[in-house]
Amino acid sequence: MRRLGELEAEIMDRLWSWDEPTTVRRLVDDLNTYRPIAYTTVMTVAEILYHKGHLDRRKAGRIWLYETVRSREEYTAALMADALTASADRSTALAAFAEQITPEERQALRAALEALLAERAE
Repeated sequence: MRRLGELEAEIMDRLWSWDEPTTVRRLVDDLNTYRPIAYTTVMTVAEILYHKGHLDRRKAGRIWLYETVRSREEYTAALMADALTASADRSTALAAFAEQITPEERQALRAALEALLAERAE
């Protein structure tokens, strides 16, 4: 999975934080509070995100409502899993990753792994 481009990431950030179906107009209005951007530019990027599988959409009258397909955390996990495929030695890559994260993150990772193992043991 490729990382999102700059505008793609801005759009996804808003959709993740709003956590509700959203129109291109709302996205444009919000983005324009930070920098000028054309409606057609945002519409095009939303379409690209839809075709890449990051967004879902449905018609509401004459407009499209867009929403995320997966959570920010699921997207991040997919990026991490994809990054692992670049290594011929995934175990070493995982160990190197574990050395780079904070003790709190290591504890969260340990808890997640223990929960996953317990779930699979049932």
